[in-house]
Amino acid sequence: MTQSRDSFFIGNAWVKPASDRTFTLINASTEEVLGTVPEACEADVDAAVAAARLALVEGPWAKASPAERADVMERFMGALASRGEAIARAVSAQNGMPLMVSSQLEGQFSVGVVQYYAALARSLGEPDVRPSQMGKETLVERSPVGVVAAIVPWNFPVTLALNKVAPAMAAGCTVVIKPSPGTVLDSYLVAEAALEAGVPAGVLNWVAADRDVGAYLVAHPGVDKVAFTGSTGAGRAIGRTCGELLRPVSLELGGKSAAILLEDADIGAFLQGVPFAAMLNNGQACYNATRILAPRSRYADVVDGLAAFAGALKVGEALDPETHVGPMASSAHRDKVESYIAIGKGEARLVAGGGRPKGTNRGWFVEPTIFADVANTDRIAREEIFGPVLAVIPYDGEDEALRIANDSDYGLGGSVWSADGAHALDVARRVESGTVGVNGYMPSLGAPFGGIKASGLGREFGPEAIDAYQNTKSIYVMG
Repeated sequence: MTQSRDSFFIGNAWVKPASDRTFTLINASTEEVLGTVPEACEADVDAAVAAARLALVEGPWAKASPAERADVMERFMGALASRGEAIARAVSAQNGMPLMVSSQLEGQFSVGVVQYYAALARSLGEPDVRPSQMGKETLVERSPVGVVAAIVPWNFPVTLALNKVAPAMAAGCTVVIKPSPGTVLDSYLVAEAALEAGVPAGVLNWVAADRDVGAYLVAHPGVDKVAFTGSTGAGRAIGRTCGELLRPVSLELGGKSAAILLEDADIGAFLQGVPFAAMLNNGQACYNATRILAPRSRYADVVDGLAAFAGALKVGEALDPETHVGPMASSAHRDKVESYIAIGKGEARLVAGGGRPKGTNRGWFVEPTIFADVANTDRIAREEIFGPVLAVIPYDGEDEALRIANDSDYGLGGSVWSADGAHALDVARRVESGTVGVNGYMPSLGAPFGGIKASGLGREFGPEAIDAYQNTKSIYVMG
């Protein structure tokens, strides 16, 4: 059964597109057509930005207090929660995310994001009065930054959209969301939830588009801020545009994170943590620790353990609740991952995987793949593969482990594993990264998440995320 749609969600209405262009959505596990959706042109973006601008300056949203915004967000949260299962299945069908993962992260965690920022919204608007060195006092006031262009990738399309939408709504902004062409069906479910919840017209608008029209949105004169998650290459292009326009931008980009196993690490505990810390979503997560740094004294045990782990993972259709590793999100992306595996075979020693699963004649599957005897200068250790491919690198001493971990263009995630938690924490503090885990890895809603170096600018999660969606004004009261 196809799930085709024929409209965009603009100003709380289902608006017919300005052209007859469409995207075809494909089931990553079966290569069957899921349906078609309209592809936006510049006129559609104009309409979405205009609706967002109108809602920003007129109507109930423009006049809403932080508490009233929180009420709207809580209703939105409830409508999303009731659609959690449908959202998870839509995502898994499109991008191959195993259902056991999409149910937790796309269907449930995303709802928690809205809940968290709804609660924070209630605390906004409190008077911020500060001492004045030359007058009576200084009032610091905050206002919405304005219309936000939120550009979302295909790997976690719902969570990564709501990571932007929720703090923007808390701050009083309005949003135009551009989903990836490969994962659009889920956005209709989220839009339906917003409509059911009574989110005022124009606060949230969805238009799917290709890169050229996405670039048009980024540079649109009606946009006040851009929030982007995606590749470092695309992020650099968006950053250049926003820099020229002096437009605020947040960029959550790629990674090549390291998991450092210290001498006393429990290898069994590490292997249990690999699915979330290093191979989440078939390896298609920006913070995955795809470089595994193991002490030379225990190197063989780590390699053997990872090889056995990879071989035991069930590779299968994403909607099978028993599947551990699903397909890559697209044929083109599978080709990219396979090209890196071919490079790895020339650089290092293949100990697990390296091909397509036997007995599969449809779907964009790649076996979980482990390379040993990897040097940190190898391409498979330096470039983001974005697939189920791990590179195991030996080291001698913690100083060398840290040197290797920090010798990267990226700095997004990572982890440190040790039987001594205090010592692991000390090592984690020396890792050059925006985030790092100790004996595990999972981002926390209450703390800022983001990268340094080529992994991006700005932070999501935590109270700090709201700052990116606000302007601040100091009023100097002299008497």
